[in-house]
Amino acid sequence: MAFDAFQKRRERQLLRLLLPALIPLAVLIIYPALYSVYLSMTNEALTGLAAAKPRFVGAANYFRLFSDARFWNSLFVTFVFVVGSAIIGQFVIGFIAALALKRKIVGGSVFGAAILLPNAAPEVVAGFMWISMLAGGDHATLSKILIALGLPWADWLQTFPLFMVTMVNTWRGIGTAMILLTAGLSAVPTEVYEAARMDGANPRQMFMRITLPLMAPTIFLYMLISTVSTISVFGLVYALTRGGPGGKTEVISVYIYNQSFTNFQLGYGAAGAVVALVVSLALGIAYVRSLKVEV
Repeated sequence: MAFDAFQKRRERQLLRLLLPALIPLAVLIIYPALYSVYLSMTNEALTGLAAAKPRFVGAANYFRLFSDARFWNSLFVTFVFVVGSAIIGQFVIGFIAALALKRKIVGGSVFGAAILLPNAAPEVVAGFMWISMLAGGDHATLSKILIALGLPWADWLQTFPLFMVTMVNTWRGIGTAMILLTAGLSAVPTEVYEAARMDGANPRQMFMRITLPLMAPTIFLYMLISTVSTISVFGLVYALTRGGPGGKTEVISVYIYNQSFTNFQLGYGAAGAVVALVVSLALGIAYVRSLKVEV
């Protein structure tokens, strides 16, 4: 009985310690999410009669959303964008950078600083910086470099819009991937590598049978964070292309913005936001259940 009383008192103390963190969490995240669910079931708008007298419409916005080809296109574009930039681009290059830093290459500090530098620039600033590189046809910086080298140029954001947006987001996220994966590599005991080397294991075998299995929790954590954060990327894509041309770069966040603040349909845009939230939660649960890794 005394032990149970002690446990309950300890739990109350922990709850009091967590309360300061729970209050902003509830105010800034939980309440807006619940309000978005309510808003998605209304015809709330920024103009017209719905702005003055919004009414409850139930699931009408969701029926409309799921019959909208533009919405399904935004989900497909988001899928390609997430796989290309977060899961493939950032992870692969970040892992290579982490391995290079672990080997203590010449100029490693400069190399690491160069990879981390993109994180210092906000999304919109990075977007406008890359516009000068990619937009403007033969006046773009990248085109001028290719012309000087005698190579063909292109109107990059018009000819290869999704690839360019994916590339820029990969550039911005390599630093985060490198930091997390470097921490995971540092946590692998050196004694394990020494024992494997004494048993005659080559570098490939040590990487496949020691490094990757022992780094599974770190890789899982990175994949979860990068996937969810990439789904919510807005400023970079909007600054670069505003979802164009022809919806080829209209990721789900840009679609929600366009419906809410370009077409002035807040309720309909909120329905898209709720679907994006559900997709993010589903992906998080899928990562946990499929990988079965404790974090």
